[in-house]
Amino acid sequence: MYLLRDIERHLRETGTAASRFGREALGDPAFVASLRRGREPRTETVRKVKTYLAERQAQIAGRAR
Repeated sequence: MYLLRDIERHLRETGTAASRFGREALGDPAFVASLRRGREPRTETVRKVKTYLAERQAQIAGRAR
């Protein structure tokens, strides 16, 4: 699943805990753990996570300037 791959990369690069990511992105601290166990998220959930990742990457890029 590409979404999980992208999340795992973000977690590694930022040092963010999986539970914190889930809480901040969706209000669900167990979200990443459930993806790791095979959960298939709904389309709307995927959209929310991708938007969250894009926003975080933009913030990180803005700080690097």
